[in-house]
Amino acid sequence: MSGKDVLKEIIATSGGEFYTPLPHGYKPGKTKYVIITGSVMSGIGKGTISSSLCKGLQDRGLKVEPIKLEAYLNVDAGTLNPFRHGEVFVLDDGAETDLDLGTYERMLDKNLEEDNFVTSGRIYQTIIEKERAGKYLGRDVQFIPHVTGEIKNVIRELAVKSKADIVVIEIGGTVGDYENMFALEALRELHYEEGHENVCFINITYILQPKSLGEQKSKAAQLGIKRLIEMGIQPDIIVCRSESHLEEKIREKISLNTNVPLNRVFGVHDVSNIYSLPLSLRESGFDEMVLETLEWNKKFKTNGNKGLKEWVRKTSVSSKEKPLLIGIAGKYTGSSDTYISILKALEHSSFAVNRKIDVKWIETTEIEKGEQSVEKALKGVDGIIVPGGFGVRGIEGKIAVAAYCRKNNVPYLGLCLGFQIALIEIARNELGLRDANSTEFEPKTKHPVVDILPEQKKIEGLGGNMRLGGKDVEVKPGTIAAKIHGNAKKIRRRFRHRFECNPEYIEQFEKAGVVFSGKAPGQPIMQILELPKHRFFMASQFHPEFTSRPLKPNEMFLAFVKSCMR
Repeated sequence: MSGKDVLKEIIATSGGEFYTPLPHGYKPGKTKYVIITGSVMSGIGKGTISSSLCKGLQDRGLKVEPIKLEAYLNVDAGTLNPFRHGEVFVLDDGAETDLDLGTYERMLDKNLEEDNFVTSGRIYQTIIEKERAGKYLGRDVQFIPHVTGEIKNVIRELAVKSKADIVVIEIGGTVGDYENMFALEALRELHYEEGHENVCFINITYILQPKSLGEQKSKAAQLGIKRLIEMGIQPDIIVCRSESHLEEKIREKISLNTNVPLNRVFGVHDVSNIYSLPLSLRESGFDEMVLETLEWNKKFKTNGNKGLKEWVRKTSVSSKEKPLLIGIAGKYTGSSDTYISILKALEHSSFAVNRKIDVKWIETTEIEKGEQSVEKALKGVDGIIVPGGFGVRGIEGKIAVAAYCRKNNVPYLGLCLGFQIALIEIARNELGLRDANSTEFEPKTKHPVVDILPEQKKIEGLGGNMRLGGKDVEVKPGTIAAKIHGNAKKIRRRFRHRFECNPEYIEQFEKAGVVFSGKAPGQPIMQILELPKHRFFMASQFHPEFTSRPLKPNEMFLAFVKSCMR
């Protein structure tokens, strides 16, 4: 029986045990699905491999739409600690998401929306709202079929809305996590309803290589995949992540123990340039096997690999010059995932100038506590970035870094909080307002040069109440900001903040030489500042890193990197 026949039978069974809502206009078989799971452990590059597959399919001419199903019960990623979970990536529509959405946007060069990211918390919230409204017609609401039914509905709604040929579904966490079991069950049901020709399961596992043994071990991978099979999901393809090249005997063991043919077991080892992965996977036959499973391998040919080869060439640095050393002065420096979009934006600029960039992590809490001097912390850097963040910890250290850069003509790029830090530093040391501060850090400060946005003052709680998403920014003609943005009068950038430059102090700042070269249309909300006499001193209230792409580096980052080269 085909997937279409199964769905017809389910729809015809009214009042039974099924709960399979279908969006208006949904046509079974029109959109196919690729489901990507992980086993053994998290953090092995599942999002990178998923986005690389999307890139390869896009290169074949398919319309691809990714979605990340996250297991945690938070409604979105907005209240997550970046040190624990990595960067909160903000979409243009204001959705606060997992950092993997940034990987998808950069790889596919497209803006995603709220529908591309769903948490278990959001699913449960929908179910409770529907139950309270009587939408389940008096039935007892259960994990099966209601939770699984709502998950399938979200995926199918994305298929209809996006008109995608293929929806690539990445499941957060690893097989065996309690919190993602219902997502896996929902996708098992999706496979049952849509038919095998319309669903491809890929498991990304990890091959351990203990240093004490000096050889690769596959037992953990075997057990993880068998756990998936026990849940009723038979992988069609397996990707083995490893530090070094996958040994042939490991491929054979994985194949033998998981019922996956040997030619469908792929190895992906650590690489220095992730942008080479789409081509590497293509050359290994990976996307071909995906389309073969979906019975589309004859419909969507590659037409050669010219596009992907050109992509790899343009996302590589050939220069042998000494790398630039850029300092990132933050308080979450123990994990690079916290600032992943900043690292990627620097990487994109390095492609444009053909110069490698190394990063020096500067922990501002150490400067604040006097454990390290600013001079020692910044020694050897060609430029400094002060990134976004929340809370008072490390703030005085960041202010000291901004002061050093301004006084010593060191290129400075402030992002969101880095914009506010620059204001506080200049107010203290140039305007003579020694106790100037932000009301976020010192609510009773005599000089609140940074204050909460008026529309935020009446809001309680944290989740989803900031100034979020894409907003227009008016750029002042004749400024450095205007020049680096091609003399555009208006640009669109993404925000995530509650506090802003207090309008009462704007005139004082301007008299001290600060140029506010970007502002909100029709409002005295300052969004870009610059010091024209400085080698490069610029800061933005928005996050320019969120809109940087591999072949389209953000203008502010590129200008900063160029100033560091001088």
